[in-house]
Amino acid sequence: MAYEAPRVDWDAAVSTLPIQPVAFDGLFGWFSPGIGRRGVVLCGTLGYEQLSAHRPWRILAERVAATGCATLSFDYPGTGDSADEGGDSVDGWVRSIRRAIRFLREEAQAEEIVLVGLRLGGTLAALAAEGERVDRLVLLAPFASGRAYLREMKMQSRTIGRMPDGSPLPQQDGCLTVGGFHIGSSLAADLSTIDLASVAQAPASEILLIGGEAGGLGPRFTALGAEVTTRPFPGLAALVANPLYAETPDEAFSAVLAGLGDGLQPRPAAFRQPVGAAIEGAGWREEPLRFGPSLFGILCRPREAEPQRPMVLFVNAGTNVHSGWGRQTTSLARGLARDGFLSLRMDLRGIGDSPDRPDGASPLYSLDPLDDVRAALDHLETVRIGPVVIVGSCSGAHLAFQAVCREPRLKGALLINPYCFDWNPADDVDGVIRNVFRNASTYADLLRRGAVWGRLVRGEIRVGAIARALAKAGFARVAKRITPLFRARPPGGTVAQRIADLRRRGAHLDLVYSRDDRGLAALHENLGRSPAAIARRLGGPVTMIDGADHDLSTVAAQARLAEVLKDVVRRLL
Repeated sequence: MAYEAPRVDWDAAVSTLPIQPVAFDGLFGWFSPGIGRRGVVLCGTLGYEQLSAHRPWRILAERVAATGCATLSFDYPGTGDSADEGGDSVDGWVRSIRRAIRFLREEAQAEEIVLVGLRLGGTLAALAAEGERVDRLVLLAPFASGRAYLREMKMQSRTIGRMPDGSPLPQQDGCLTVGGFHIGSSLAADLSTIDLASVAQAPASEILLIGGEAGGLGPRFTALGAEVTTRPFPGLAALVANPLYAETPDEAFSAVLAGLGDGLQPRPAAFRQPVGAAIEGAGWREEPLRFGPSLFGILCRPREAEPQRPMVLFVNAGTNVHSGWGRQTTSLARGLARDGFLSLRMDLRGIGDSPDRPDGASPLYSLDPLDDVRAALDHLETVRIGPVVIVGSCSGAHLAFQAVCREPRLKGALLINPYCFDWNPADDVDGVIRNVFRNASTYADLLRRGAVWGRLVRGEIRVGAIARALAKAGFARVAKRITPLFRARPPGGTVAQRIADLRRRGAHLDLVYSRDDRGLAALHENLGRSPAAIARRLGGPVTMIDGADHDLSTVAAQARLAEVLKDVVRRLL
């Protein structure tokens, strides 16, 4: 007699099982127990590509969970919110995938396992599947080899995180920096050994390759006896190329979801909810939080906290998730904890792991996120009494300045490369961000370079187009100086007046800039050009970091920022 599954109200059951934070063996992740025997592990890519793909990847996790499958998406060791130990190692990453498989088998009683891997995560998933009884493998644009991955990262390093003059970010010997993430010589050598085309057996009996035509993996896996299906991957570039403009590739994700819920058998035993999502490391302990209107954040505590010590609130830079560009916010938070300071790194609505804004719009340079900051301060008051410093970079620096001027609970703010102090509502945020390098000084700098001059002589650069751009930029510069004369002043008066008010109430404002950063124009416009005069108004000098891009991608720039932040916090002791 054929087995007939019990009748289950799938929609009602799944709706009560959203993905929730979870921690296991030092790995942080998002988990839904599902209602059936099939478990899906989502293996994201790494570095800058995952920073870009973070929010769409979370959307995929929610859609997978909605099929009724047990679902687990997690951060590899040394990435995101996971512990630092075991990172920068292919073996460590592969072992973490295998640990995630065991987690679903043990905690969700999953009997069937599906691995879904994006880019390098797909490569790692194929390696992890060996010996793990994986029933299905879904690989989204995987790299056939580690050398192919390194070649692409080298190409990306020339276009991501450019210097203020538009030149590529200088690379340190023995270290490749891509969007603030660092690939050292040891890791590069480790990656170079990966070659999926040389595997002796198929990693799974059923394999879906989405955008995986390169490297000949389809024919190779087919020859090894796997049933291989291929699909195109429209929207790959929009997913992984830029955190500001990352888009969900619905067609590719629909291919991932196809059939996941088909034939799903109910779980044979009652589900036991895993206990706790805290992660600990040397001198720190972290726990995930929901506060305010379902905002998400990570509270990082020192192991031995003293009462009434200063606390730090990190807000998003651009649309980067709370771990930050190059994971530097996670590193800063844990460094502070080792020195005895508590911090909260949060996601504003519309960013990272927080819900969308009600209007679906971007939170960048809007004043609406001030409500999110207040919700974070409300929560911190329930954790500990003490002064709070807000830290933000770029658009986050704009928000931090607006917040410290309005919120008396903030006793200081550290602004890192603020593009402006007040946003002109008449300016289009998207247009400014996309064209921020296209200004007269940039074109003039290019014209002064010998190589560019040679291209002009050979007719490879259109002089007319540059002239028109210069004319437009010149007009825009004049308009920019005239427009403020007719614009209503922000509440609190000029930037200088608000800074003076801050100092009178005992709050500190500290500024950090990359040398020649484009945001210095706003500093000079509001506080003057003389370093001495600026220091008098701020109550201290502006910190300039040489050899750094706007996002402080280099190891040295990130280390210098950590020093400055600790000095800012210690000043409040």
